[in-house]
Amino acid sequence: MPGKTNFNGYPSETTQFFDDIKENNNKPWFLEHKNDYQTFVVEPTKAFIVTMGQRLETVAPAIQYDTRANGSGSMMRIYRDVRFSKDKSPYKTWLGVIFWEGIGKKTEKPGFYFSLDAEGARPHAGLYGFSKPFLAAYREAVVDDKLGEELVSILATMPSAYTINDPHYKRVPRGYDKEHPRANLLLHKGLGASGPRFSPDIVSSPDLLDVCFEHFRQMAPLQQWLVKVDQRI
Repeated sequence: MPGKTNFNGYPSETTQFFDDIKENNNKPWFLEHKNDYQTFVVEPTKAFIVTMGQRLETVAPAIQYDTRANGSGSMMRIYRDVRFSKDKSPYKTWLGVIFWEGIGKKTEKPGFYFSLDAEGARPHAGLYGFSKPFLAAYREAVVDDKLGEELVSILATMPSAYTINDPHYKRVPRGYDKEHPRANLLLHKGLGASGPRFSPDIVSSPDLLDVCFEHFRQMAPLQQWLVKVDQRI
């Protein structure tokens, strides 16, 4: 995978950039500081993507990552889609990086996600929004004796510091037994885990790679279980 690999942590200017853009979320300010965005956000993130992607291959061999910064790669665009939002702020105040597994749209595939803002960073894994085909396959996997019990075991052994996203639905979907022992898992429209937040000191340290990867490694069983679901579609 092409790109820089000498990642030694983000410079302190990275979190400062996101702190500043919270107070200056407008086009003139961004254009004036676009070089800062390129230097302190885009360039170190490209190095992070390559180095972390190579490490993730040890726990998810088919993981995909891409250093393009135009929205087609692992780095999410800083520009907000404001077409259907009351908030017309043009720029995100955070950085998102995704590593995904499977053929198709990256945001519809199980993966690992890294978010960074002015307060620090946080690791995530899973798939927070199921497509309709994935949702159907997920529900069948939940009620499957083998896969369902495997998911229960994975969630039960997840470190207590991790947060599993809340269920979306209030009622068990039609066609499924509301008394099923795993009925609570049928209420999800997506399933993901979030680790603890890293302080800006960790973000700017070479230790960020080791710390973040260790959390990704512990979240990998959930991500890999979702890959099995994706393969049933």
